[in-house]
Amino acid sequence: MDINRYQLAAIKTLQEPAPGTDPAVVPLLGLVGEVGSLATAYKKRLRDGPGLVSGKQLVREELGDVLWYVAALAHRFGLDLEDVAAANLVKISDRWRTTPTADRIIFDADFPESERLPRQATLTFTLQQREGDGRTVSVLTHDGTPCGDPLTDASHIDDDYRFHDIFHLAHAAVLGWSPVSRFLLGRKRKSDLKTDEAEDGGRAIAIEEGISALVFSYAARHSYFENVRHIDHEFIKTITSMTAHLEVSILRSADWEQAIMTGYDAWRKLRTQGGGTIHLDLDEQTLTVEP
Repeated sequence: MDINRYQLAAIKTLQEPAPGTDPAVVPLLGLVGEVGSLATAYKKRLRDGPGLVSGKQLVREELGDVLWYVAALAHRFGLDLEDVAAANLVKISDRWRTTPTADRIIFDADFPESERLPRQATLTFTLQQREGDGRTVSVLTHDGTPCGDPLTDASHIDDDYRFHDIFHLAHAAVLGWSPVSRFLLGRKRKSDLKTDEAEDGGRAIAIEEGISALVFSYAARHSYFENVRHIDHEFIKTITSMTAHLEVSILRSADWEQAIMTGYDAWRKLRTQGGGTIHLDLDEQTLTVEP
């Protein structure tokens, strides 16, 4: 049955609300109640076993009641159930399906080779004792040339945030986007003033650094994703809202989750090894860490 035809048929049995009552109250409370009934049906299925025919029929009946209240509630809010369903599929695709390889856009494809992120590169993280104060710093090099400044944890806690440039390299590998990596590797798109300022400039760099610190705080509360493969949707929405005005905004929430997990898989290895050699591959969207 067509879902909009179902909605039209369902609302014919919808009763008018009592005077002075919000029309959405009854279907909303009814939906809550039917979800409880569905949970009870599932409880009976667990108790009696999935082979019980009456149990399956009960679940079918309760799902039907849930669907009726969803149709009624959509009607009360002036929504078409088909539109609700279509929008939900878009949302779910954004959250759980990464951008297909064929649809990926290379943000710097039209720029000179010297201004493109390298499709493949080898970089090295090493730990050194800083002269003067003896603090341990992480030094990132590319082909023997230092990238940026030596980094400490910049914290009262020894948490190895000194390796956090690996997160920016993961953004480059998986998303094809990283203003910080462009700065570190000398790949800012200076041939186009607008792009250099808006996409590769100080504000974009600050946003990416902010994302790195924000995710690290979240990761610290989740064992640095060692046994966690998914991130709260609301948290990722915060990241996508921070980058809504940047070129990376065309990518999906699932792409961000993949980039974050790729970065933390590499970071944990660097932390264990006290550094390492990184093989960056934008074509394969991978970071490989060696001792």
